Amino acid sequence: MDETSADKARIARQFIEAIPFSRALQMRLDDIGEGVAVISMPWSAALIGDPTRGVVHGGAVSALMDTCGGAAVMSHPQALAGTATIDLRIDYMRPAAQGQRITARAECYQLTRSVAFVRAEAWDEDQSRPVATATGAFTVERAPQTDRGRS
Repeated sequence: MDETSADKARIARQFIEAIPFSRALQMRLDDIGEGVAVISMPWSAALIGDPTRGVVHGGAVSALMDTCGGAAVMSHPQALAGTATIDLRIDYMRPAAQGQRITARAECYQLTRSVAFVRAEAWDEDQSRPVATATGAFTVERAPQTDRGRS
């Protein structure tokens, strides 16, 4: 029996809440689907990495994108809940605007037996101009195969 979308959303929320750094950044699961997740976090003065320009630290943006990528993998219909980041490449396109919520959307677009591949994008209120883009590889647990010939 497959997990329902509500079960996947519950598991993803628990995943985010279990990570202390995600809680500290006040990440919120905005949407989850089959292999797709959207997570956001509020802008905070505590996250400023460049005080002269008021720019949010890249580590906060990367944590958001990494968490979103993991949630996308967990929500994929062929994956179980467990995942870990193998590799994450992030390209920072521009600083997030001061005072604006930062949102990330990740899509798990390919699964092999043990690796999930993810694309992600982060933006502030101007979704047409990404703050950052990412590609990553995550470990994946496959759903167990059932033996249809046995009772």
